[in-house]
Amino acid sequence: MTAAVTSASHLAAKPAGSRLRFYAVWLIGVAVLIVLPLLFNSGGSLTSFSLIGIAIVFALSYNVLLGQTGLLSFGHAVHYGLGGFAACHMMNAVLAHGWPIPLPFIPLFGGLGGLAFAIILGWVMTKRAGTVFAMISLGIGELVASSSLILRSVFGGEAGITTDRTALPRMFGWTFGPQLQVYYLIAFWLVLSAIAMYALTRTPLGRISNAVRDNPERVQFIGYDPHVVRYLAYCFAGFFAGIAGGLAAISFEIANSAYLGAIQSGLVLFATFIGGTAYFFGPILGAILVTYLQLGLTSLTSVWQLYFGIIFIGIVMFSPGGIAGLLMMHRPLVRAGTLGMVIPSYLVAIVPTAALAYGVILTIETVARYSAGDAINLFGMALNPQSPATWGAAAILVVAGLVVARWTWQRIAEAWDRAATVARDRGYLA
Repeated sequence: MTAAVTSASHLAAKPAGSRLRFYAVWLIGVAVLIVLPLLFNSGGSLTSFSLIGIAIVFALSYNVLLGQTGLLSFGHAVHYGLGGFAACHMMNAVLAHGWPIPLPFIPLFGGLGGLAFAIILGWVMTKRAGTVFAMISLGIGELVASSSLILRSVFGGEAGITTDRTALPRMFGWTFGPQLQVYYLIAFWLVLSAIAMYALTRTPLGRISNAVRDNPERVQFIGYDPHVVRYLAYCFAGFFAGIAGGLAAISFEIANSAYLGAIQSGLVLFATFIGGTAYFFGPILGAILVTYLQLGLTSLTSVWQLYFGIIFIGIVMFSPGGIAGLLMMHRPLVRAGTLGMVIPSYLVAIVPTAALAYGVILTIETVARYSAGDAINLFGMALNPQSPATWGAAAILVVAGLVVARWTWQRIAEAWDRAATVARDRGYLA
């Protein structure tokens, strides 16, 4: 009897502990958003943090389609861009008519702009999934992007639509002129949107969306219409993408055709996939990494998009679950206490893997700058792209780094098998 009571109390305490950890993660995230600009308060840092926040909302909205419902879209930027235009038009209307709508409410109108497009065209687009949906989304995206240069009364042509966020009615005395105030506005909507999208994944709609992603025939057999489920998920994704576009319009005080283009759709696809679609925090990691790389690489090299492609190919080949999937693979080892069996192999592999990466970067920059003769500056080392020594160094680093790195990767696989076996024996790995 005592053993039964103890077991029952243990089972009851475990969910309580899980809930506490769940709330702690969210509270830590909010605390980080509050403290971050206090530690890094330069204008460039605040702008970067604002862009990362917008990218996170955008990537999470895309994962409602790709990760939750299995819809691969090549035109998700349409909702993002239309949300930005809707926010700009709303801000200008507030200024023209004197409506008492402060700036913090403007992203909601951006969300409604993205939602309106999803409601109108989503029913037709979501009739089919897979390749058909992907091609339709690509065509619709290019159609709207090209139309933005023609319908000047709505999209403003090549110049776009400009606005002034500081002229709107104040809220709590904030003018939203300083970048710090804009950052906190974006952080507020980031937390609100993230909570809403996470809650959506826990609803019956979120669960049935996962079922439609995995087996739409069985969903239809039990009485649900996969088309309706896909349509509702598409509408929710369009709404939150519109919020991200509205935040971008507030940050830049302009909306133009670049918001709607294929590059924007490609970036959000890249961020979501590289972060990992199987876990909610995956797109968050991907958005942070992609935004950071985009801001950093564009000022260092003219072929930054090539690096994005290489990273994407590497993730697809070696870690299809993305960064989040790679991290979560270690969770059973941590719980079983066998992670220490793998760490030494990781440490041994760092040097040859870094050498291989350095050689690939040196090769790309040498080829890209050979004709112009511009000096290559890698980690404080100035190299001449037209020098045979540079070509030889790049070749040695790539070949030797690849040979040694592959040997160390085999040692990692062996150490991983041993650690996983012990974890499985202890009941932490299925």
